[in-house]
Amino acid sequence: MGSQVTIGDGYFKYNVVENWEQMPTDYSWPETAGVATDKKDNVYVFNRGEHPMMVFDKDGKFLKSWGEGVFTRAHGVSRGPNDTLYCTDDGDHTVRQCTLDGKVLMTIGNPGNPSALFSGEPFNRCTHTATDPETGDIFVTDGYGNSRIHKYSPDGNLLQSWGGPGTGEGEFNIIHNIATDKNGYIYICDRENHRVQ
Repeated sequence: MGSQVTIGDGYFKYNVVENWEQMPTDYSWPETAGVATDKKDNVYVFNRGEHPMMVFDKDGKFLKSWGEGVFTRAHGVSRGPNDTLYCTDDGDHTVRQCTLDGKVLMTIGNPGNPSALFSGEPFNRCTHTATDPETGDIFVTDGYGNSRIHKYSPDGNLLQSWGGPGTGEGEFNIIHNIATDKNGYIYICDRENHRVQ
């Protein structure tokens, strides 16, 4: 393991560990789009390389890769119920629910076919997902081409959509990420408006 540096203060202290990952020599890690963990503390690195999902144990030992030939441009990954992963691909305008071994359980969106720019219809370069911890509903940020949030049932049926481009309350300019909490709140990262709503 490499050198270690601690950054931050108070409740927000983090250890930076250089050269943590132990990848196969023929693998590259060009650009990381998102990171998630499972219940065993394995680390899932969703990236824009030839091996879109690389899996490591907590000590950085490479375990496996998956998603080759499935994802066109990794953008976000989040852990959902039952230790599944929601992988957002803004290149083919989809969200795929996958097992921890990479089996695709569900695809939301029409692969390779974006909705019309700012039409409000899902998806035009979706960016991330979050799930409601109580209901399992899936919230998708349709950030680049729609500035909307879409809410889906756990089985992938569209329930509602809201938002649109702008600077007012409930309007967005590139929704880049989303999170939920156990109290029913949804936190939306409104990138170009420099705020969280």
